[in-house]
Amino acid sequence: TRDASVRSAMARHAGPRLPLIVKNLIPTLSSVLDSQRITTTAFFAELLNSNVVNDLILLETMMDNMTARQKDTCMLVRMLALRGLGNIASGSPEKVRKHGAKLLASMVNGMDDKDDPHNLVALEAMSSLSKLLDHVEERDIQSMLLHIAIRIRPFFDSEQSDLRQSSIMLFGNLTKFSEGNCEVFFEQILNGLVTLLLHLQDPKLEVVKACKFALRMCAPNMGCEGLCDMFLNHLREDRSLHYGEFMNNVCKHLMQSYPEMLNRLILTNLFYFKSNWVDIRAAAPMFIGFLVLHVDEDHCQQVDLDHLISGE
Repeated sequence: TRDASVRSAMARHAGPRLPLIVKNLIPTLSSVLDSQRITTTAFFAELLNSNVVNDLILLETMMDNMTARQKDTCMLVRMLALRGLGNIASGSPEKVRKHGAKLLASMVNGMDDKDDPHNLVALEAMSSLSKLLDHVEERDIQSMLLHIAIRIRPFFDSEQSDLRQSSIMLFGNLTKFSEGNCEVFFEQILNGLVTLLLHLQDPKLEVVKACKFALRMCAPNMGCEGLCDMFLNHLREDRSLHYGEFMNNVCKHLMQSYPEMLNRLILTNLFYFKSNWVDIRAAAPMFIGFLVLHVDEDHCQQVDLDHLISGE
């Protein structure tokens, strides 16, 4: 924190001296010492959080250097480089529109980082991408929308709560761009729906808030007015939720609008019978019970009783 404060203070007050400082630091990005590359990348990342780099015509140079660091052998350098690129959303939001495709490609590459055992690079990529989405051109995100949605889906159930939170928040933010790919993205919403509803019982409050946000964002794309109203009215961040009553009504609307989805919804819930989180483990059979309660007889034959009885 102290180092970040120092970098921030330099960004604000060094002013005219910054171009020379940056010029002298750039060679250290290729240093054989990890510590030098980490320190310089962290400094540049903080500078990109300030509009001063734009005023001093440094942004393109620093952005190119941060992009190049994505291939660094040090995971921390790769993570800090993504943070710097994401910080452009705060420091120079108008430049995000100009360089949107390049910035988005960097974030997608970060999420696909193969040498990231604890997913720290992916976490930074998701967090930075959420910041950039407010400023990118829609055409730049459309071509990557489906890949990103599929890539982040496994993080919804990560043991790390910050990964659950960031991936779910990002998914909610992505729905703003789903209009042009409505049918394709609707499938992604259906794929994530059970998980988002169950994680309303997540042990971490920040994950619950992320789920509420994502479901509110998904609501207009659900094609069901009753469900949309429920998500928008009952999932406000400041409102407490009576989960059982809420799920009963959600299942009623689901079975009225998508009765053909019954078996798919049940099978997804069965996966959570073995969840590590006790409240989610308890929510899954309740979810199934409400689905079966509200489905009409014509669609009951969808239910695979062997699967249901065995809980597998």
